[in-house]
Amino acid sequence: MADTDVLFEITSAHLNTGLRGFPVGTCRTSRVDPMTGVSYVGYPIAELAELEEEAVAYLMLHRELPTDEELSVFVADLKSRRGVDGKVIELLKALPTDGHPMEWLISGLIFMGMTSKTGDYLEDAKNLIARLPELVAAIFRIRSGWGEPIAPNPELGLIEDFVNMLGVPGGDSERLTDLLRVFYILHMDHGGGNLSTFAGKAVASAHTDLYASLAAAMSGLYGPLHGRANQDCLNFVRSVGSSDPDEIEKFIRDALANKKKIYGFGHAVLRAEDPRATIQYALGEKICADDDLFRTAANMREVAVRVLKEFPKISNPYPNVDAVSGTLLNACGLTDSNYYTVLFGLSRCTGISAQIVDERLRFRGGKGAPIYRPKFVAEDQEPRSLKG
Repeated sequence: MADTDVLFEITSAHLNTGLRGFPVGTCRTSRVDPMTGVSYVGYPIAELAELEEEAVAYLMLHRELPTDEELSVFVADLKSRRGVDGKVIELLKALPTDGHPMEWLISGLIFMGMTSKTGDYLEDAKNLIARLPELVAAIFRIRSGWGEPIAPNPELGLIEDFVNMLGVPGGDSERLTDLLRVFYILHMDHGGGNLSTFAGKAVASAHTDLYASLAAAMSGLYGPLHGRANQDCLNFVRSVGSSDPDEIEKFIRDALANKKKIYGFGHAVLRAEDPRATIQYALGEKICADDDLFRTAANMREVAVRVLKEFPKISNPYPNVDAVSGTLLNACGLTDSNYYTVLFGLSRCTGISAQIVDERLRFRGGKGAPIYRPKFVAEDQEPRSLKG
């Protein structure tokens, strides 16, 4: 790309539009194509979903998939970094249980920064990837009243150990591990301009430490217009009340007639079914095919698309990543949807960390990207004076 290339011509119509579609930088970890969906460093997400989660985390940080030897070393390194400072766990226990789980995650990230940051973005990223599962598991256990936090098991892989530390009462550990491993990989990164990623990188551009930057990112993810969509989708599926296709169609048509949102369908960029949704529907058929809510979500996949296609103004009538993820989590024992965004954050922190490492240590020949400072045009501010 030449310096003289014009990527975007600014007009007044672009102001106050949330920078939507406005190019402000480059992203080297992932890409979102309108037709083929998300890819990580050039690899389609469908080719990565069955890999070990540590291999995909390595890809995020190093922009290459690891060899068997490199993966073995990386896994051992992450295991050696496990162990959240005990003071963090004690601070979590003092938080009000009526606070949202995402508020606990944001607080926990700040606590971890106070107790364990190194000031080296790459080292802190590896520490955070290794320790965040323990923090999130502790949030579940303390806030839900499941008992004392469970210590990490160095014999287990990242997500298998996360499920072990969750200790979901009455849960099916094998099914939950299968689901959360895929969930972790699918939600890891999504381009550079979504709100949480952009917020985290913008804060880090002030040379703020990784933990505080990720707390800012998770504050963005916490919002109902961003990361809380998966819990809204589950509640939407629950409200249908039937897995019968005719009943689903009536429900959708009634919702549209009353100008209500059809949760889980449509996407700001995609113009085809989100491959992350495709992967999750297939996984659901393997691990919870007989679950009533999953059958509702699976049948809605066909019915909703057919109905939404009748409306020419709807540019994307297809399922997105959130369409069925909450339903799968519910089927595997995680029935409280308030925690779903925390699980999203557990994964997305890996991708955001990788992007922060890239911007801080590798951009501009190692100098790092400059501090973010977009221009805002002064409006309705004619000169005035108190002196008359």
